[in-house]
Amino acid sequence: MSIEELIDGYRRFRHTSFPVAQEVYRGLEKRGQTPQTMFIACCDSRVDPATIFDTSPGELFVLRNVANLVPPNSPMAKHQAMSAALEFAVLHLNVRHIVVMGHAQCGGAKILLEGDYGRIANAEFLGSWMDLAIPARNRMLLQPQARQDSLRYLEYSIVQLSLENLLTYDWIRARFERGEIELHGLHFGIATGELAILDKETGCFVTVSGGDEP
Repeated sequence: MSIEELIDGYRRFRHTSFPVAQEVYRGLEKRGQTPQTMFIACCDSRVDPATIFDTSPGELFVLRNVANLVPPNSPMAKHQAMSAALEFAVLHLNVRHIVVMGHAQCGGAKILLEGDYGRIANAEFLGSWMDLAIPARNRMLLQPQARQDSLRYLEYSIVQLSLENLLTYDWIRARFERGEIELHGLHFGIATGELAILDKETGCFVTVSGGDEP
């Protein structure tokens, strides 16, 4: 999409969607944002949380990165942008929910599965970033059912690892243990539109009803 196409899109927004939602935007500017949910998703261009969940401006605090990864907390953390966003959402905005959503045919997960970082020419950062998900790959390889669909199960496993890593941040764990914040895992099927949610008791992903079943 060219910059000209983006400007055309802005003009459509300015003359169609914006007038309808202008009072919402004015309120958000005056009062500031108060989202209840932080959404951690992949930066894949096919997976837009606001579109998938039909949300309005100000409802989701969204952070996107390659393969929807949450690094574990570390005094020597090099991935400070992620940690800073978590701090802002939890300690400043006081979000009540953190959602981690993976998706089908994730490019980062595919590279990790194949172990082929070198196929992206001159990549300096992707390898070390995806190395964060090696525990997810190792866990997936131990699951017998993953043999038939290893990529999907790796995508699931990355979501689970990210949720576990969230609890390495003391200020998230404390709120989680007090019941002040909830953690959720999702997986979105791009071609099917199906959404699966992580069952916290079984550790399995279960398809969510789309509301159009007979």
